[in-house]
Amino acid sequence: MPVSSSVSDDGKVVTIQVRGRFDFATHQEFLRAYKQHPRGERSFVVDLKNAEYMDSSAMGMLLQLREYGSKERVTELVNSNEGVREILRIANFDKIFRVA
Repeated sequence: MPVSSSVSDDGKVVTIQVRGRFDFATHQEFLRAYKQHPRGERSFVVDLKNAEYMDSSAMGMLLQLREYGSKERVTELVNSNEGVREILRIANFDKIFRVA
């Protein structure tokens, strides 16, 4: 599966791992990864370590995730490769997400 998730020991943070192409083909799996948790109660980290590529539909999915998550903590996008990080920067996602 290109998308998997895990919950922190304290139950407050959900980490979603994306592998391969992050595009519309992963939409349903990505939705399932976060919608199984109550809306607004958890914060999310998207681990892009193994994501080779992302397109505009992936950016839309990230925006939906941001709206779904905790309002107290910024959604984090971590471990992206240089190409994905450049896409995020060009789209100004570094202004609305914590990109590490």
